[in-house]
Amino acid sequence: MPGDIDLPRSPAEVLAIVLENAAPLGVEHVALHRAPGRTLAHAATAPEDQPPFAAATMDGFAVIADDGSPWREILADQMAGHVIDVEVTPGTAVRITTGAPMPPGADAVVPVEETDVSEDHVIIGGDPARPGQYIRLPGADARRGDTVVSAGSLLGPAELGLVAGVGLVPVPVSRRPRVTIIATGDELVEPGTVPGPGQIRDSNRFSLLAAARAEGADVRWVGHAPDDAAPLAALLRDRIAADDIVITSGGVSMGERDLVKALLPGLATVHLRRVSMRPGKPFTFATAAVADPGTETGERTTLIFGLPGNPVSALAGFELFIRPAIATMLGRIGWERPRVTVTLGHQIPSGDRTDYPRAIVTVGPDASLSATTTGGQASSRLASWLGANALLVLPPREHPYAAGERIDALLLGPPPGAG
Repeated sequence: MPGDIDLPRSPAEVLAIVLENAAPLGVEHVALHRAPGRTLAHAATAPEDQPPFAAATMDGFAVIADDGSPWREILADQMAGHVIDVEVTPGTAVRITTGAPMPPGADAVVPVEETDVSEDHVIIGGDPARPGQYIRLPGADARRGDTVVSAGSLLGPAELGLVAGVGLVPVPVSRRPRVTIIATGDELVEPGTVPGPGQIRDSNRFSLLAAARAEGADVRWVGHAPDDAAPLAALLRDRIAADDIVITSGGVSMGERDLVKALLPGLATVHLRRVSMRPGKPFTFATAAVADPGTETGERTTLIFGLPGNPVSALAGFELFIRPAIATMLGRIGWERPRVTVTLGHQIPSGDRTDYPRAIVTVGPDASLSATTTGGQASSRLASWLGANALLVLPPREHPYAAGERIDALLLGPPPGAG
């Protein structure tokens, strides 16, 4: 049955279900110095032409280009941030600095290195001046009303500079999704602890913490829960009420002690429990309606993701499903990973699920892309993510993928050699 939550879904189906339940979270206003790395909630538009006046782009002298005499009388100094009441006429010049407004009458700037300057006059050397040279015209960067940074943009150095340049302060940014990360299992101990028999150090919650913060989430709570139903249920209930996304690691497979799988139906609406992919087949997605007087409707939806306990499986689930959910909740544009075609460097076994081997994609001299995997691809081998800049996309089939075959890859970062 299509509605059976235990029916394995394709990765595309799972992503569609997740995104149907993810929505932007609203707007906050922050100071410019707190805006780097945030997502712009409203477009930044120019309130006036940028620049609003003709400005010099070099230090030098403002002159009339077709004035034939190389000798010019220096009338005044025009500095950036000031305006002088002096008009350039034939036989005269005004000393000017980069960014300063052009004085009336002048139609060109001669760089200072092309001049010979004395106390009160300048001799113009070099090639004849051309009208408009070294002048930035009004509106050269943007016209009044132009969008300079689109809504949904990640605010990096250029974006934030443009936002500041058009005076959009305080900055309207998307509210960051509040995230809880819970690692489950009696076998887990803190990283600073020496594991006892049958125990391992917990790594998943810290990998997921780094992944969530890298995508702009506000990670509010990170912790470990033992395999004990009552306290785990209470913890889940509290975090579902408090946050926008709850991520669990472990407890969603087929074992008797997989408590997250058993507890979630009593706390939320479970949409699915299986995804037909490798790594990461055990994957639960659920939603819960939570009262929230701060919203227009008086409630919001918390997304719950149950990831497998194997480290690679957990990160694969985050990359393919949770990362898009965070981006959607932020209203971010351009978040999709580039999907490219690569040439496989060696044979890879196929299977009955879509496989996502971690790989290194490189650019050849002819600009073609080739890919090799990062070694052993066991779902427990977290080192397979080290250095990986792509996930290969291998649909299920009966025969192996051969060296030289053309396949798809999702780029996690730029390939070495990319210009």
